[in-house]
Amino acid sequence: QALKSAGVGIDEINAVAFTRGPGLLGSLLVGTSFSKGFALARNIPLIEVNHLQAHVLVHFIRKKDEGSGGPSFPFLCLLVSGGHTRIILLKSHLEMETLGNTIDDAAGEAFDKCGKMMDLPYPAGPAIDRLASTGNRNAFVFSKPSVPGLDFSFSGLKTNFLYFLRDKLKEDKDFILNNKADLCASLQHTIVKILIDKLIKASLSASITEIGIAGGVSANSGLRNEAVNEARKRNWNLFIPEISLTTDNAAMIGITGYYKYLRGEFAGQDISPQARL
Repeated sequence: QALKSAGVGIDEINAVAFTRGPGLLGSLLVGTSFSKGFALARNIPLIEVNHLQAHVLVHFIRKKDEGSGGPSFPFLCLLVSGGHTRIILLKSHLEMETLGNTIDDAAGEAFDKCGKMMDLPYPAGPAIDRLASTGNRNAFVFSKPSVPGLDFSFSGLKTNFLYFLRDKLKEDKDFILNNKADLCASLQHTIVKILIDKLIKASLSASITEIGIAGGVSANSGLRNEAVNEARKRNWNLFIPEISLTTDNAAMIGITGYYKYLRGEFAGQDISPQARL
């Protein structure tokens, strides 16, 4: 399907890039096995890609009519997904340093687990985002963690949300049903504030104004809007991927493979996937 869409023949492929990890081992085994077989059969190089690195490099994807471009270096990227919340410094396309990481749950997990408490479908992020658009983000106040440096923590917020609902449901068994939009708006506002505050801190401490967000949670409208607002105030050169490139996709693996191909960073046929790479 990709070859047909690109108008490319199988003999024109120079290398095959695949996700080695991190991720679910079953999925990684399928992708790795196919890629190894394809590369061996075609006698072309094999390129392993780190899933997280690929999310960050999504900002360098350009469509055919867009020409070259992308962020300048050094570049700061807030990577937010169901399993990861990090602030990453890029010194070049393939030279990255993690400046801040979550010490417990990721932001996406906070959305999903709090959503489960409100009987929302999994993953809960899109449902919370949709409901938040009609709610009052200042209706309820939830705890924000006090974590030094650029690290994140969301376990305390989850616990605070759980106890808040427990107490309110004692008073009104229909509390969630009657306040779902406000709950979602307030929860989303809290999570977004935690993320943006750390991103601002990283930008100021590193004196970098080339800023991006990436990962599944970067599709959240609250986060996107707040990032745009801060970019205007702080003169950031802000990069936000289009929605189709926020979740796991092959294009981000391809762009990472492209830069590794240029450096001749190839893998051998003995390589194996790693769920916790």
